[in-house]
Amino acid sequence: MSSTTDRRWLALALLALAQFVVVLDASIVNVALPSIGTALDFSPDDLSWVVNAYTLTFGGFLLLGGRLADLLGRRRLFILGLVLFAGASLAGGLAQSDIWLIAARAVQGLGAALLSPAALSLVTELFKEGAERNKAMGVWGAVAGSGGAAGVLLGGMLTEWAGWEWVLFVNVPIGLAAAAIAPRLLPESRQDGHRHFDIAGAVTVTAGLSLLVYSLVNANDAGWTSAETLLLVGIAVVILGAFYVIERRNKAPLVPFPGIFRLRTVRGVNITGLLVAASLFSMFFFISLYLQQVLGFDALETGLGYLPLAGGIIVSAGVASTLVTRVGVRPVLVAGMLLTAIGLLWFSQISVGGSYVSDILFPSIISAFGLGFAFVPMTIAAVAGVEPHEAGLASGLINTSQQIGGALGLAVLASIANSRRDSALEAGSALPNAMTEGFQVAITVGAGMAVVGALLAYILVSPRTPVDPEGDVVPALT
Repeated sequence: MSSTTDRRWLALALLALAQFVVVLDASIVNVALPSIGTALDFSPDDLSWVVNAYTLTFGGFLLLGGRLADLLGRRRLFILGLVLFAGASLAGGLAQSDIWLIAARAVQGLGAALLSPAALSLVTELFKEGAERNKAMGVWGAVAGSGGAAGVLLGGMLTEWAGWEWVLFVNVPIGLAAAAIAPRLLPESRQDGHRHFDIAGAVTVTAGLSLLVYSLVNANDAGWTSAETLLLVGIAVVILGAFYVIERRNKAPLVPFPGIFRLRTVRGVNITGLLVAASLFSMFFFISLYLQQVLGFDALETGLGYLPLAGGIIVSAGVASTLVTRVGVRPVLVAGMLLTAIGLLWFSQISVGGSYVSDILFPSIISAFGLGFAFVPMTIAAVAGVEPHEAGLASGLINTSQQIGGALGLAVLASIANSRRDSALEAGSALPNAMTEGFQVAITVGAGMAVVGALLAYILVSPRTPVDPEGDVVPALT
């Protein structure tokens, strides 16, 4: 192996590590949520905002982050994002109130939105399209995809041994070290030409999505058909409509319509990404609460309970990258979505008197293979056939779909779980029983989302996005 090849794989390791931390931070706080709620006096219905504040700003600013990476330089944005992410993590660990922590998590999400699309577009720059890139994406998927499960494990260890603050402090040395190493390993690349930053587009899409999720979270208290909920949803739709108008009229829009969406597979995997993230993000949230608040696991035991999931993702991501090269994107993606649905349906059978082996272990293994089989082909297809100057935008799009899908899915399913819990309490059920009923219903709905995702993947992802005899991905333009 030449020194140039060695350097490329070392660069991939650095980029995948950064993405690992970004994904990890969407889940690392899950195990610490009970401790955070007690320490900072969160109300139970507002606790999900510790997760949502991060995923919303992450998802809302990803498109701008991808565009900035294309125009200002991908390595530069990667480093800037790492520094901002590390600084916000430090501020979050020092939080003295619920508002302080939510604000720090929002800034963390902004840092992640700058570094994540830059990292993925650098991978596409380093590895040519085809079998080589598929292999690199398998490594990327294994490391980044396992971040969600590893976050729960690491969160449990840190919460148990050092305190909830350390689930945020741990990012500081990692982020700063990665930022220091990046100039030595990563090439700089950017799009030449006029530099236009679509701030209006970024602000409107973030404001619209944030308001939409808030209205869904608040609907459990205000009522799903109340004037307050309907008004907030209506305003959110208007703001998102304004975003579309801005993009259509802008000479250099954040998202060119139809532009990149002419690629059929890009359209398909981004829609599928919304649904798979909506189902999986909520799984981490509900299962973490179930293990601690129903089965009585402590934070460390909860984290260790996710080890099979993390290991399964690593194994399945490697298998998925090989399968994509052999049989194409669509079969692997559909199989992943169906496995995810099966795993979630099994999770929905949790009970107050359940056990780790019967209720958690086996569905974790199935869900792990579903996640690996879904995310690897999704990531490969999201940048297949995309012009080099739009690599950052394509990377931002798939990350946006996943993060916004996760935030919206958690908001909807948390509201469903809370509503069912409240109804069960009013009917006289004990709190553990009522909570479990809420989790069961919400996870079942999540499984339904995965089934719909499998169907849409089969319909929308082109069968002509397999591999040619040289192992290259064939872009589907129809």
